[in-house]
Amino acid sequence: MSKFRPVGFILKGYPRISETFISNEIRLLEQSGFPIHIFSMRKPRESFRHASVSEIRAKVTYLPSTLLTSLPEFLIPNLRVLLRSPKRYGRALRLMCRRFARTRKSASIKHLLQAGYLADKMQDTGITHLHAHFAHSPTSVALFASILGNVPFSFTGHAKDIYTSNQAQLAEKIARAKFVVTCTRYNRDYLQKLAPAGKQVHAVYHGIDLKLFSSNGHHITARKPYTILTVARFVEKKGLPTILRALADLRRQGIDFRYVLIGTGDEEKKIRALIRELNLDPVTELTGSLAHEQVLEHFHNADLFVLGCRVAATGDRDGVPNVLVESMAMGVPVVGTTISALPELITHEETGLLVPPEDDEAMGAAMLRMLTDAELRARVIPAARKKVEQDFDNRVLIRKLGEIYKSFGI
Repeated sequence: MSKFRPVGFILKGYPRISETFISNEIRLLEQSGFPIHIFSMRKPRESFRHASVSEIRAKVTYLPSTLLTSLPEFLIPNLRVLLRSPKRYGRALRLMCRRFARTRKSASIKHLLQAGYLADKMQDTGITHLHAHFAHSPTSVALFASILGNVPFSFTGHAKDIYTSNQAQLAEKIARAKFVVTCTRYNRDYLQKLAPAGKQVHAVYHGIDLKLFSSNGHHITARKPYTILTVARFVEKKGLPTILRALADLRRQGIDFRYVLIGTGDEEKKIRALIRELNLDPVTELTGSLAHEQVLEHFHNADLFVLGCRVAATGDRDGVPNVLVESMAMGVPVVGTTISALPELITHEETGLLVPPEDDEAMGAAMLRMLTDAELRARVIPAARKKVEQDFDNRVLIRKLGEIYKSFGI
């Protein structure tokens, strides 16, 4: 029998290909002795999953995911919660009304109903704490479920969920949460400004499983045709157009390379059109989404990894993308941008190269330098691996996270 009390994890979707950091966290917390029950706000959209997910033992409960079509599913569980605890349901209802008045979004109604469904399903599970990943909708559900189920909640903030959230609502969540975790110091500083006096926001990097990423030294010398790799969702904050324009300039200079772009996303049509416009079709391979094991094969063959992170018009931005950490662990040198928390991972000319966001010329120059400067590669590649080993070992970081949990009596 575990010495820790069960924790309910509230996730936007489970499992998700782009959120291996969450499944790895759950897997390692389970191995540390924490019993976990997953509540997912929707079913998986991908047809495949990473192998590590199969190691997770947690039971998964899927919440009804739409407001109108799921109304019959919501009705009875919420009625049971109302009858059991009318005062608590009244408090949650009043909070929902205040939030709806603030944002005029029906999502507040859905989140209350999902919380009622969750609170009803939580009966007899032994769950005494709820933890949400992402500060937007999962934490809204956790906040309401905390009131309805009379248990504390906490949450982990990441990137888009922090910078595109209504600040008043985010501050309210921080104030009501038992504790708050985020994945970079940059994020922590932002959230700390919204926190009430005396409440500490904790920064814990996601990290990676170093056993999966071996650096065997074959990347020290880059050979033509160079293989340049990007793994990213096709969304504005990833800065893919900057990379593509820089690659087009390299091609005009006669640099012999092939470009592998792994991922999908809302801007896929736009990205494909830009590839055609820049005449990059002959040297570009678009793979779509791949399982983690397949991505590792592409790392093995790459001479350079590049990501063009920027701040999107909505305020959305990256924290420390795990693919950069993975690339550095694999001995593949990286070029990134100075945006957000990337400098917490990449020190310019020591563990990689950094350029200003949306600067095609600087991006192209940095890529060419990293491909052709043998002394730079020989210095950067081992230093990057050492940086990951020191600061991004997920087994070390999960112990730190576990200590935070235990310090709050979980």
